[in-house]
Amino acid sequence: MAHFVYIMASRPCGALHTGRTQDLGARVEAHRTGVCVHTAKYNIRRLVWFERHDCFETSLRRERAIKRWRRDWKIALITQSNPNWHDITSQISG
Repeated sequence: MAHFVYIMASRPCGALHTGRTQDLGARVEAHRTGVCVHTAKYNIRRLVWFERHDCFETSLRRERAIKRWRRDWKIALITQSNPNWHDITSQISG
């Protein structure tokens, strides 16, 4: 089963949220509907980066590592694959 590590943003270089889930589409929708207090408070609705992992442990380690990163490292990670910070929800598969 696939596991996803993801970053959502309010706008380019705005408020960020890093998370991990097995159902990325459902999790993004939950953030957009205000289920998570942090994402609702800061209007974080844009999926700007994600990666797929086949192993739970790998995804857990990656999420924890990214959450400890400095903000500018997270911004660089996002900008490397999504320079315009577009919502990439349509790229979710499997």
